[in-house]
Amino acid sequence: MHPTILNMQEVVAKGDEEAILELLAEDVTFLPPTYWKTWTGREPVAAVLGHVGKIFSEFRYRRIMGEGKDWAMEFQCKVGDLDTVGVDLITLNDAGLIQNFEVVMRPYKTVGALRDAINARVMTDARFLEFRKSLS
Repeated sequence: MHPTILNMQEVVAKGDEEAILELLAEDVTFLPPTYWKTWTGREPVAAVLGHVGKIFSEFRYRRIMGEGKDWAMEFQCKVGDLDTVGVDLITLNDAGLIQNFEVVMRPYKTVGALRDAINARVMTDARFLEFRKSLS
């Protein structure tokens, strides 16, 4: 298994923003399950994933499939008292860093709870005012 994927299993569940930052390409793109637009850039993506790691509980990867640059990592966790399953779709660049990161999740009710929780957290994180300008 690729070292970035191995490291990701450790840091994503903890919401360790600094450790996540080290796994991301400078121009990484992130497509979350809760927001239509794409987040771009190492700092904004690490910040979002850091917040998500604090919202998820009982997070664990159930299956990891892939090789080379393309990986699918199936996970399960809780958002509050709601269960969810999802898949992290990862593409690595030539340097072995995460270039593209897309998350798909179900059920809808839990995705909504995640959206509400992440919105509450980013409203108190001043960095997101600047990050959101880059999405426009």
